[in-house]
Amino acid sequence: MLPIGYFRTVKFISFACCRIWCIWFFLVGALSFILLYPFFFILLRKRSWFRYAFRLKKVWAHIILFGSGIIYTVKREGVIDRNRAYVICPNHTSYLDIVITNVVFPNYFHFMGKAELLTIPLFKIFFQRMNIPVDRTSITASHKAFNRAKEDIDRGISIAIYPEATIPECSPELGPFKNGAFKLAIDKQIPIVPITYLDNWKIFPDRKGHRFLCRPGLSRIIVHAPIETKGMGDNDVSQLRENVRQIISKTLKQHGSICGAD
Repeated sequence: MLPIGYFRTVKFISFACCRIWCIWFFLVGALSFILLYPFFFILLRKRSWFRYAFRLKKVWAHIILFGSGIIYTVKREGVIDRNRAYVICPNHTSYLDIVITNVVFPNYFHFMGKAELLTIPLFKIFFQRMNIPVDRTSITASHKAFNRAKEDIDRGISIAIYPEATIPECSPELGPFKNGAFKLAIDKQIPIVPITYLDNWKIFPDRKGHRFLCRPGLSRIIVHAPIETKGMGDNDVSQLRENVRQIISKTLKQHGSICGAD
């Protein structure tokens, strides 16, 4: 029988390696951001240049993933029309989701996210002008943010919204879905694209007791077929929300990310 000290040593080494990799991940992200910052600063000065800033963000996302040893695979169940706007609707289990979304969705899009992202240095520059911060404590501010999202859609820009609004403590189990993404898609009569992230919660967890227990690895992503909303009205918001939730939940169960009833 192995001594207790052996298991403690293994646990300590594993914990230390996770912390070291986590620091490395942030270093890769921060240092590459510093190198790219002058270009972001210029490209975010004019709305007409935002598309180029978006392309550079994709490059930055690839640098982060490659530099930190994260590889990904994407299964696409439908066709994304490069000439249409969509509401992008992924599950949210990790801050890695933001990086991955920039990589896997081909069309130009803006994020809608909580206003607190304006306080995070690496995200602040994008949420000051290009992306859309939402202050959910203010009805007026939320209404203004959704009007801005509708204007972007009218210009052919897709909108990415995490329907759980935040990373739930129960992840990878799904948290409650809010109506915003589904109402937006119906109001503008554009398709909604569910996306399932199967492994981000294991690579870069954000649950209490697991934060910073990060590691490199494989991120599997499934981009589901777009769901058309033409002909739908306000009475269909709840049904659309549940349809998307069931698609993502079923996929998580099929691939062993969660089990049991949702």
